[in-house]
Amino acid sequence: MAPPHHFARSFFLLLALALLAPTGAAAQATRDVVGARDFPGVGRFARSVITGYQVKDFDAARMQAAVFKDGQPTDARRLEGKVTRIAYRTNPGPSMLEVFRNFETQLTKIGFEKLLSCDTDVCGGIPFAEAIDALPIPQMWIDGFNYQYFAGRRTEGARETYASVVVSENNREIYAQLTVTEVRPMENKMVDAAAMSKGLRETGRIALYGIYFDTDKAVLKPESRPTLEQIAKLLASEVGLNVFIVGHTDSQGPYAYNLDLSRRRAEAIAEELVKHYRIGAPRLRTAGVAHLAPVGSNGNEAGRALNRRVELVAP
Repeated sequence: MAPPHHFARSFFLLLALALLAPTGAAAQATRDVVGARDFPGVGRFARSVITGYQVKDFDAARMQAAVFKDGQPTDARRLEGKVTRIAYRTNPGPSMLEVFRNFETQLTKIGFEKLLSCDTDVCGGIPFAEAIDALPIPQMWIDGFNYQYFAGRRTEGARETYASVVVSENNREIYAQLTVTEVRPMENKMVDAAAMSKGLRETGRIALYGIYFDTDKAVLKPESRPTLEQIAKLLASEVGLNVFIVGHTDSQGPYAYNLDLSRRRAEAIAEELVKHYRIGAPRLRTAGVAHLAPVGSNGNEAGRALNRRVELVAP
């Protein structure tokens, strides 16, 4: 009888192949995903393409700073701040170790002190792999039986930045994910009813950053509730006030798509205010303008974050 772990490995490989089958064309893309770029100072292994890209102004990232013992973490860290996740695919040719060592060397070169560098057996096998903060298949692939992992920390005065890299292999192609967390407190983006009223009075508009949607979707996330409550409070206290709800995006993606997305997001806000906050529908008009009214540069992430917003506009 074959050892149990052989059955486990076969199961994981078959499951992965099934998941990858419908997306083979996407996995074989020869260009970076739209809007993606290398992390400054790190770069990429030669002839790699970016298969997954995610930047969050404030998020939590999991990082393992020590190996697992008896299948359990010994130094698992939850880091909060600006989180960048970039996944790469390298075509057959180089070894997994070569790709890994290049990332490790570059991170060390730019000031990241090593906290952990390990391979499958030393790290802790499948339990360790399952605990890695990774983008989903097909953006990133981790074979729990064959991977390399690095975690490091860089300090610049009071600023702390953490970086981790996991490198694995699938069908002779090398997959790598770089995760960088710039530790910092969350910026308070709440705007209360009084501030909304003041903005509308003085400038005819107020930008809101406390309304959240998943990427490329127009479904409101639960975290939007505090800001929605303040909009409802404003409208309830000023019964003669009508407003335009205007959606804005950054410039990533086609204009027509962004125009439609920004419109649908504005409509979703109005629908929520009518349905759950009892605001009269005639008091709310909606529009989407895509990226036609930027307040920051679309050439960098900080500017794009400012441009992704909702505005209340006085008629």
